[in-house]
Amino acid sequence: MSVQVVAAKMAEVELKDVPTGKDLPAGSPMTPTSEGSLGLLTPNPAKMPQASAMKRSDPQQNGGEAFVNRDGTVAEAPRMKKIQFADQKQEFNKRPSKIGRRSLSRSISQSSTDSYSSAASYTDSSDDETSPRDKQQKNSKGNGDFCIKNIKQADFGRREIEIAEQEMPALMALRKRAQGEKPLAGAKVVGCTHITAQTAVLMETLSALGAQCRWAACNIYSTQNEVAAALAEGGFSVFAWKGESEDDFWWCIDRCVNVEGWQPNMILDDGGDLTHWIYKKYPNMFKKIKGIVEESVTGVHRLYQLSKAGKLCVPAMNVNDSVTKQKFDNLYCCRESILDGLKRTTDVMFGGKQVVVCGYGEVGKGCCAALKAMGSIVYVTEIDPICALFLLSHCSLCVCSDLFFLFLPPSGNKNVVVREYLDRMKNGCIVCNMGHSNTEIDVASLRTPELTWERVRSQVDHVIWPDGKRIVLLAEGRLLNLSCSTVPTFVLSITATTQALALIELYNAPEGRYKQDVYLLPKKMDEYVASLHLPTFDAHLTELTDEQAKYLGLNKNGPFKPNYYRYGNILFLAVHMVCVRRELMSLM
Repeated sequence: MSVQVVAAKMAEVELKDVPTGKDLPAGSPMTPTSEGSLGLLTPNPAKMPQASAMKRSDPQQNGGEAFVNRDGTVAEAPRMKKIQFADQKQEFNKRPSKIGRRSLSRSISQSSTDSYSSAASYTDSSDDETSPRDKQQKNSKGNGDFCIKNIKQADFGRREIEIAEQEMPALMALRKRAQGEKPLAGAKVVGCTHITAQTAVLMETLSALGAQCRWAACNIYSTQNEVAAALAEGGFSVFAWKGESEDDFWWCIDRCVNVEGWQPNMILDDGGDLTHWIYKKYPNMFKKIKGIVEESVTGVHRLYQLSKAGKLCVPAMNVNDSVTKQKFDNLYCCRESILDGLKRTTDVMFGGKQVVVCGYGEVGKGCCAALKAMGSIVYVTEIDPICALFLLSHCSLCVCSDLFFLFLPPSGNKNVVVREYLDRMKNGCIVCNMGHSNTEIDVASLRTPELTWERVRSQVDHVIWPDGKRIVLLAEGRLLNLSCSTVPTFVLSITATTQALALIELYNAPEGRYKQDVYLLPKKMDEYVASLHLPTFDAHLTELTDEQAKYLGLNKNGPFKPNYYRYGNILFLAVHMVCVRRELMSLM
């Protein structure tokens, strides 16, 4: 049956064909109301035929309906003319052909994936299963020194980057202030980080400051394909796509490093894989490398191990333990993104659920705060007595058992959740990781013949035991928030700015300032990163008087704290207090 669409102005409706009371047949079951002949027609109960006495005539024969009354007479039902409107369109009455319907379906499906937002990137349903390594792609300028999923997504990636720029004020300010000086002129930076819109803003900032960049992904699931395409279109040598295999992962890193006529002199790493690969395959490159900047707990551990063993042959900057990185990225980023990742992958309700968080560092604090705010009953495992004492005012210490619903290790360690614990978990338990490396969960022990793996949706696997029990494993034990969701851009602005300043510091440092060891970012730079973000909150700092500065033994411009000072989790509170104080002062 075809569908007729009627739409137009009510003023043009014609009602002259509606029958009046005197035009109705004698036995008609419809009688006029007291409102007049043009009033609403209402049924007359006395004249209504019984259901068994009513027959509908064939509309193909007389085009209408008839009623058979009790006395056997046939009465034609009142005819009502269809309401027609002036601007009714004939084409809407046409039934689409099979080809038309197929085209419409394809059009709707395409439009639903054209936005390529951050969320769309994580649910990319591209039909092209060809490995990017088997493709020959070039950007609009004819450059093919990259390997990504699809260069045609560049326009969508550019929109993502432009959105990210609005929430990264410090990087944009740094780009504007230092662009004329080009403090990274001559720098050849090879990077291995998550390739997201926020990383793209960092890369373009480094380029604006004079650096040449080649980049690979530090996680096989976190790459936003459309952002990688935008970077490749912009001339960056990017080797990454979402869903790489382990072999692809190391191949991409090698393509960044091993290129004829180009040798890096700076390393920006996240997790230590790039540094490890260069040490393993190309140790002679360190003769020209000026420094390493590392941002993750895992990578920093590796650097300290190299330093302790006497194998670290260049200076390294530990960005992870800078104050701004610890207190913002590690704490607030994870607090806001943990729920996003879990909701997108499992659609689970957290209220009343029992959750185990393994470790109460800054990442663990953020995860606990978010889950507890949603009504979860949070337990924490911890090896550090200081962290344990601190957490007892918020959560409970526990030993892993079979009672819990969610296990979440953000410790940066290995084998935190082992097969013994996995065997004891109850049916339907969710296991995920908020640490950098997939070694925290013993995923290898689950790849045995007696266990069945079932892919439920993107980055969600059911691991099924012989007795039918199943656990839900997210992102195959890799970093949850960047593999399955997104992270707050403003928080990453702080980390990215810290990385950029660390690169500038190591690259321009005079010979001898930094030895072959691991260093923290200078306190002055930490404070500078924070100051670049204060204008976003319309906040203004109070300035010390000369007398106060002399009394405290401080420079009026900082640094304001010694390197051994331990900041509490009050940075955002301090910003709000400054803003409130300013408003109060304006009212006086």
